Amino acid sequence: MTVVDDLLAVLHDGTVRDVRIGAFWTAVVVESEGRRRCGLASTLRDVSHHHGGGSAVRDAGALTERRARELAELARSKSFLEATIGMATINALLPRHEEQWTDLNAEEVLAQRGVGKRVAVIGHFPFIPRLQQRAATLWVLEQQPHGEDLPADAASVVIPQADILALSGTTLLNHTFAGLMALRRPEALVLVLGPTTPLSPVLFDHGVHLLSGSVVVDIDAVLRTVSQGATFGQVHRRGVRLVTMGRG
Repeated sequence: MTVVDDLLAVLHDGTVRDVRIGAFWTAVVVESEGRRRCGLASTLRDVSHHHGGGSAVRDAGALTERRARELAELARSKSFLEATIGMATINALLPRHEEQWTDLNAEEVLAQRGVGKRVAVIGHFPFIPRLQQRAATLWVLEQQPHGEDLPADAASVVIPQADILALSGTTLLNHTFAGLMALRRPEALVLVLGPTTPLSPVLFDHGVHLLSGSVVVDIDAVLRTVSQGATFGQVHRRGVRLVTMGRG
């Protein structure tokens, strides 16, 4: 069973109320068990998609006619854009474990835990320059590296050396999560971070120790900003709470 399979197994069903695919973020609103909730995921596109080369999202225009559980199944898709929609739906449907949340963002967690440590971060985040000042060694691996980033294929060399492994939640969208986790040292601390991150204890069963993600607290504001091409900093200011969740 993959982590996505296990996440799908804990979901209740619901009604899809809205799907917004923005330039940087995708938001899905569901109504489940009498509550309206919104989930986010990074908008990940298939680089091979061209005009006339087929639809990246099957049934685009009719997604709100599907049951929420069915839409969540798209997280298994090989289409990155469909997987994005599926993960945003999962994040909207997941049972909430608020008693395990603390108001810490990923930068704060890594700043505390990474002092004097060898840290490998999968994905380039805005806080990287500040983290470089605290970690003994900091590696950043990117699919599209820039600056001092390392290419993704350096993972097999870098990750086995890391005391802390910080995986972007987008590794669940591009289906690289399991392969990267297999490279870690048994004693390494593993953090999954970013708004795509499912805040679910399911990930603890797959070797993760900490989850730093986002909770939408103002659905209408988030839908508006996502639809208008907002970066995450803009979405956050409009209606998102950043939290970290531990094993408890």
